[in-house]
Amino acid sequence: MQEYRSSIMSRMFIMLGVLFLLPAALFLQLVRINYIEGAGLRTLWNKQAVTEIPIPAERGNIYDRHGTLLATNTVDYKMALDPKVPGMTTSQIDTVLITLGRETGKGTAYYRNLLQQAPSRSRYIVMEKALNGSQKERLAELGIRGVILEENYRRSYTFGSLAAHTMGFVNHEMNGRIGLEAHYNTELKGVDGVQQVRKDALQRVFEYVGAPKRLPTEGYDLHTTIDATIQAILEDELQVGVDRYKANYGTGIIMDPRTGEILAMANYPSYDPNEPGAIDAENRRNFAIADMVEPGSTFKLVTAIAAVEQNVIKKDEVFETPENGEVIIHGLPLRDHDPLGNMRFEQVIQQSSNVATAEIAMRLDNDTFYQYMRNLGFGTPTYVDIAGEESGRMTKPYEWSLVSLPWLSHGYELLTTPIQITQAYAAFANRGDLMRPYLVRTITDSNGEVVQETEPTRIRKVAKTKTIDQLYPVFESVVSDSGTGDLAQIDGLRIAGKTGTAKKVVNGVYSNRYRGSFVGFFPVESPKYVIYIMLDEPKPVGYGGYTAAPIFKQVALRIAGLDQELQDNLLEQTTPSRPFAIAPSLIGLEREQAKEVLSSMYVPFEVSGKGAWILEQNPAAGDTLFAKSHMQLTTLSAEELYNPHRDKTEAKAATSTDSETEIERIQLPDVRGMSMRTAHHVLTGLGLEVERIGSGTIYAQFPLAGDITRPGRTVTLRGKARSMENVSTKVEGQP
Repeated sequence: MQEYRSSIMSRMFIMLGVLFLLPAALFLQLVRINYIEGAGLRTLWNKQAVTEIPIPAERGNIYDRHGTLLATNTVDYKMALDPKVPGMTTSQIDTVLITLGRETGKGTAYYRNLLQQAPSRSRYIVMEKALNGSQKERLAELGIRGVILEENYRRSYTFGSLAAHTMGFVNHEMNGRIGLEAHYNTELKGVDGVQQVRKDALQRVFEYVGAPKRLPTEGYDLHTTIDATIQAILEDELQVGVDRYKANYGTGIIMDPRTGEILAMANYPSYDPNEPGAIDAENRRNFAIADMVEPGSTFKLVTAIAAVEQNVIKKDEVFETPENGEVIIHGLPLRDHDPLGNMRFEQVIQQSSNVATAEIAMRLDNDTFYQYMRNLGFGTPTYVDIAGEESGRMTKPYEWSLVSLPWLSHGYELLTTPIQITQAYAAFANRGDLMRPYLVRTITDSNGEVVQETEPTRIRKVAKTKTIDQLYPVFESVVSDSGTGDLAQIDGLRIAGKTGTAKKVVNGVYSNRYRGSFVGFFPVESPKYVIYIMLDEPKPVGYGGYTAAPIFKQVALRIAGLDQELQDNLLEQTTPSRPFAIAPSLIGLEREQAKEVLSSMYVPFEVSGKGAWILEQNPAAGDTLFAKSHMQLTTLSAEELYNPHRDKTEAKAATSTDSETEIERIQLPDVRGMSMRTAHHVLTGLGLEVERIGSGTIYAQFPLAGDITRPGRTVTLRGKARSMENVSTKVEGQP
């Protein structure tokens, strides 16, 4: 028994010893941590708790050649809620949800549901991903700690789909994916900065006073060669052409042959780079630089230059073609689009004879012909400064078959890109000087200082100047009444060019599906514009002269309207059968204002009446004006405007008087389509007050036109600035 008690006591002493030793051990550990090793452990903790986060650099802007902003950055805000932050109350959470629901219009219940669906321990619940600045300010003004607001930078393309394939787009990390955004990604992106921050045990990030920081270097700005107005014209007419001829897609390029500057580059269908994922990847592909096609008869430029330069054509030589328009070359049939009979060299190009072109080409040796193809830029990239360019495909002469040369002569057995064809014709227009095409003129920093400037680059001379001069009239004849490009004619404007029609290969064999194209330049006496148009599988006919040439004409006509020198020439030489302008809206303008508008358009006019205001016009606004036609204007004086007894036909938009009460009344004129300034002038002249909402062109008014009101009453006008869609409005009645 005694032994049993001793055993129990021993165990109790051991337990008591352990109980006394544990606090002693904890005390010793605290002494060690705080005093013996404290400094080292604190340093280690600081290293683990301090980290670095990037400060994003703002991506550079992209401008057109006139300074119009095409691509920039916008900021929105992500809002998250930490419902478990110390001091957060239920009423504060309710306040946040109510404010958020009111600002976004989604209602409190929507956000309360988000909160309830979040994990119970969550301390970062995303409530909204894209709040605007005013919404963010309303939430920030609440001063509630649990509200977390974070900036998000997004790329914004000012005019939506305008020049989309040239601009490209960026991914979620603000890195360029295609187009200029990708090619100049390094220049645009800048260099991110770095900020030192602390993290707590829950990995939440906090700034602290005195934290080291390296500020970001903002991205450079691109100033492109693109003319936004010409770009809008090209896209507009390309869309009309694709829809009219039921083509799969269309491609167009406009280049200045003197410098290689690309003024416009377009594809249709297009896409909105603000939402690149909303359309399939195929429509985001830039066919102008990445579409490798057999060019067809536009390639006859190579044959023509080589033949004239190598003197294989005799003066006044007549080329005989079979009555059925078909010849057999080494066992393969070669046909013309129609039997063309006998013709001179000019007619061979003018009427696009494949048979005669092949005969001319076979007078050259393979190596010589190949060298002219290379001289004109085929088979190699143009090195245009945009991502995604293909080089085309062109075999070496030792790989050619017996029929390669005659088929190459009219644009088969090779693959080219639209930009290569445009570059070749630009060299032709530029008296033989081949220029490298480019899209960016200057690169500037955030202070506007130029850091890089692109100078026009001459690559080589493709042919002698006298050869080019001999061929100008030949290719100008293509756009004559006898040529295949007659539908590209514009009275008063000399155009040289070439049609192209090429069969497509489907499942390894040539099909009855076509690509139709037209490429030309103007004015011939001093070329300033080269335009290439191509449609894929136009219907019901595939000929480039019937499909692409009319699109070329409309683009050229509208560009000529922007060029004062060309417009003057058009007005001098245009015949009455050809429209050259659209009648502007002049009703409501002062007499001198109307005269100024018509004089600037070189439109002759006659004014009847001695009044100060334009009451009527003929032709009406929007009607087509023809050469030598006169605009007839009828004016109204201020006395007539306020005379209640004048003839009603002379006062469609003026005052009337209530015969019983003798109270003066006013019938409101239609001011829609006028500028805000002009409309304000017209209405105040009638004795009315004006409330203006917005600026620019009037698109709505209240009371409505024709309503009766009294002097002193207020008319509300709503206006909006002119958009690129308005800039690109096409000539009414034109294809």
